[in-house]
Amino acid sequence: MHDRPVAPRCSVFRAMLWVSLAAAAVPGRAASQAPLASRPNIVFVLTDDLDSASPPMLPALNALLGDKGITFSQFFVSDSLCCPSRASILCGQYNHNHRVLTNNPPHGGYERFNELGLESETVARWLHDAGYRTVLMGKYLNGYPAVVGPSWIPAGWDEWYVPVDGTPYEEFAYTMTENRRLVVYGERPSDYMVDVLAAKAAAFIRAAAASDQPFFMYIAPYAPHFPYAPAPRYVGAFAGTTAPHSPSFNEADVSDKPKWVSKLPSLTPSDIENIDLTFQTRLESMLAVQDLVAAVVGALEAAGKLDNTYLFFTSDNGYHLGEHRLMPGKQTPYEEDLRVPLVVRGPGVPAHVTLPHLVGNIDFAPTFLELAGVAAHDEIDGRSMAPLLRSDPPPPEGWRQAYLLEHTEEKTHRLREGSLLFRAPPHTLEPPDPQTLLIRPRSYVSRIPNFHGLRLRDSVYIEYETGERELYDLRSDPWELTNLASSAPPAQLTTLASWLAAMRGCAGPTCRAADQAQP
Repeated sequence: MHDRPVAPRCSVFRAMLWVSLAAAAVPGRAASQAPLASRPNIVFVLTDDLDSASPPMLPALNALLGDKGITFSQFFVSDSLCCPSRASILCGQYNHNHRVLTNNPPHGGYERFNELGLESETVARWLHDAGYRTVLMGKYLNGYPAVVGPSWIPAGWDEWYVPVDGTPYEEFAYTMTENRRLVVYGERPSDYMVDVLAAKAAAFIRAAAASDQPFFMYIAPYAPHFPYAPAPRYVGAFAGTTAPHSPSFNEADVSDKPKWVSKLPSLTPSDIENIDLTFQTRLESMLAVQDLVAAVVGALEAAGKLDNTYLFFTSDNGYHLGEHRLMPGKQTPYEEDLRVPLVVRGPGVPAHVTLPHLVGNIDFAPTFLELAGVAAHDEIDGRSMAPLLRSDPPPPEGWRQAYLLEHTEEKTHRLREGSLLFRAPPHTLEPPDPQTLLIRPRSYVSRIPNFHGLRLRDSVYIEYETGERELYDLRSDPWELTNLASSAPPAQLTTLASWLAAMRGCAGPTCRAADQAQP
């Protein structure tokens, strides 16, 4: 492993202190006194663009996870876009603090993450320095390894299996750097990437069985990201399945929405057919992920590690499929893009429980640290979920009450009418978001303006840079059909705007203070 000198940003890892381990992790044990072998393992499975409607249609996944642990019904990402969300996961910070704002340079992507010195200040680095063996398998950050070359392994990772070339989103014909050794995978069924990751994860766990060293395993399959590539054995498994047609699907009246939505035409029968096909193939691609989770659980059980391992399953963002007339995609402030599946099982975690607490992607880093017995420091914006993993969690009223939403527009190029471009920019393996590059016959592409907002326990408030606003009461209007921004009492809007301003300027402890009560 080699480290280059970088400016710390997410934290100062040298200042970490051992503290008492939460009762949810190892009840009654102090971390500073606990031997290394007694600390729990942590497995983090991060899918790509998984919507909340899909997991209920994967019964084996539910049997492995939901039936054995806690499902969080109100888990959100602060930005429904891959690279900013993954930076928040690694650093435990909102976008405005880690400053990775988009998928591509100059304001985002791996290049931005690297130039800011964030690679040396992640949860992997902190866990590694606390004695954990760390491994990342699958997708890292959009654009890696553009400026560092395929042999570069970021600080804190003991093992590294990450694609660096080819078409990994298609699950075939890619090159992976495996601890600096470049391995080429072709188009045989055995080269299907999710299966390759499953085999590597099981092998890592078997090797770990011979050691008392705890491990942190970060597994990031590309599924079900566009182009939604199922394993050959699962092609057609969901033929005939239709996407959820909720009340907001092909919304009849969008005149109260901001212009980027109100200008959208109604979906055509062809659009709806394509959306249904998209949903089918996304589900089919998730069947291999279901197999991956089964392989991980099976390997942990065979190795005698299952009872001392926390397993987190989630996604970097959600995905809309026809809601509010939107063609498949993400990046919006709507529930389908921000609400993401999260299931946790592990030692002391009660089985078959659903919690309504407001939690988010900035909470992973402090949670992993507390479970490992490592003190989270003030530069982390998130809250540890460890208290929620017990049989006696605090009430939702005593938890976070607001979660910050922030999004910077990802600049794209307009295409000629009727064209479809899937070629990625030369500095990234990332294919374009079909929402932004698919030109429908009306030659209109939704460009989502920059926005900030608050996801509250029962409502959502959004401010766009255009001056437009959205406000939805999710108790009476869970599908976000009626925008109340023009009819809400001025005092309510003033309070929400003030609360949002406080959250937009928060950092570390001020985030954890501002998210509990309105100013």
